[in-house]
Amino acid sequence: MHLRDLKQFLTELSDNNNRPWFIMNKPRYDILREEFLAVVTDLIRELARFDKQVAACDPKKAMFRINRDIRFSNDKTPYKTRFSAGITPSDKRRPSAAGGPTYYFHIEGNGKLLFGAGEYLPPGPRLKAIREHVVNDAPGFAKMLKNKHLRERYGDLQEEDKLQRPPKGFDPGHPHIEYLKLKSFFVWTEVDLELNAPDKLVPLLASGFKDAFALVTWLRGVPENYDEQ
Repeated sequence: MHLRDLKQFLTELSDNNNRPWFIMNKPRYDILREEFLAVVTDLIRELARFDKQVAACDPKKAMFRINRDIRFSNDKTPYKTRFSAGITPSDKRRPSAAGGPTYYFHIEGNGKLLFGAGEYLPPGPRLKAIREHVVNDAPGFAKMLKNKHLRERYGDLQEEDKLQRPPKGFDPGHPHIEYLKLKSFFVWTEVDLELNAPDKLVPLLASGFKDAFALVTWLRGVPENYDEQ
């Protein structure tokens, strides 16, 4: 993929986030999107080497649209200023209440690459099920947290939107109470893109996602027979 061209396009889009500019520059976007599709396709193939569940993921469905949903937002700019994708066995980039972990990455106009895996702000029923799994599988959860590759690449689970108090119905004295306060069970990291080495992008992402496989595997063990209402 021409990463330098992508960075330039996203930078210009950030400065000209309007429909007339986008229409005028859509040929550029179409080329970059096809190149991005090739990246996602190659990445799925690499992920399937250690996670066979994602082998059948449709790369086109894995990619997020560049159009923003502005219906309920105060920010009315029409386009996202990043290219992004979420890879799951079900092809659903944003899991439903049934839940399930996602491998996610995006490229921004400032030259940053963000990637990670897990479940980001899962729906209420799914979040409760994950918390209950932390309690019921405390040894397995602790083992996952200590995974060497996960720790070295990502550190700890992300604490964005973490509750100040223990969630209702959970023991405040539980040894994992600080994790039970989390609203997401997700890890991520951000690095500078090597614009002159596009061939390193897929290997970097595949390696990073493999390091998060312990979390993905643990989340797939969350029982699914819970109330989704």
